[in-house]
Parts: sequence; structure tokens; C-alpha cells
Amino acid sequence: MKSYDTALIRLIALFKLLKAVLLIAVGLGVLHLLHKDIASDLAHWVRILGLDPGEPYVDRMLQKVIALTPDKIRGLGVGSFIYAGLFLTEGTGLWMLKRWAEWFSIIITTSLIPIEIYEIYRHPTLLKVLVLIINVAVVAFLLHRVRADQRG
Repeated sequence: MKSYDTALIRLIALFKLLKAVLLIAVGLGVLHLLHKDIASDLAHWVRILGLDPGEPYVDRMLQKVIALTPDKIRGLGVGSFIYAGLFLTEGTGLWMLKRWAEWFSIIITTSLIPIEIYEIYRHPTLLKVLVLIINVAVVAFLLHRVRADQRG
């Protein structure tokens, strides 16, 4: 394996591990909301972050979070942990330069691309587009690597 391939695979591994850490944090934060007064917790964070609760985007987000039922909160938390587990598996395997991890990343990342496209269609943001571009590049690179190794 070429040294720049190793460096790029490790960079992809770090990207996957970072997503795992963020999803674990989201999962813990969401589950922390169970059996809490969500409205007062949100008001506290809005004040700390200096957000304007009257701004339409902030108000819409606050209304959505306040309307979450305990079952939805639990589902969001569990879903975050499941995705975090997938990203941890990908990131760890890629860091160890395992061929199975390359295939696993190709399959998982490719399967999530339609969801990312749908989310961009529904609510486009620069961050979503950037993540989609990175994920397409990751799949293209890993497919190229796997095919090159099979031929060589």
C-alpha cells in the first residue's frame, strides 16, 4: 500500500471516528432530555448561546424539540448510538487498514447517500452538501483502492 493511500485511509478513519463521537454526544444529550422539563432546559441553552428565541429559525427548532414525546426522544437516542456504532466500526477498521473495513465503509456510506440527498432536497445547507461531497469522494477512493488491489 502506498504511503499516501495509508494517510488518506487514516484521514477517512478519523472522519468516521469524529462522526461517531458527535453521534454519541447527540445520543447522550437527547437521552438526557428524558424526564426533564425540555422547555426550561432549552430556554437556559438559548440564553447561554445568545440566540434570539424570536428568530423564525430558532423558534421553529424550539417548537420541534419541545413537541418531542418520550418515545421519539428515546428513538433519537438509540438511533444515534446505532449509527455511532457503525461509524466506530468503520473508523477502527480503517485505522487498522483492514480490507473488510474498506468494503464495510463502501457499503455503509453508499447506503446513506440517498438519505443525505433527500435531506439536502428537504432542507439544503452548506454543511449537508459538504458532507455529501466528502462521502461520495470517500466511496470513490475506496472503490478505486479495492479494484486496484484486486487487479494488482
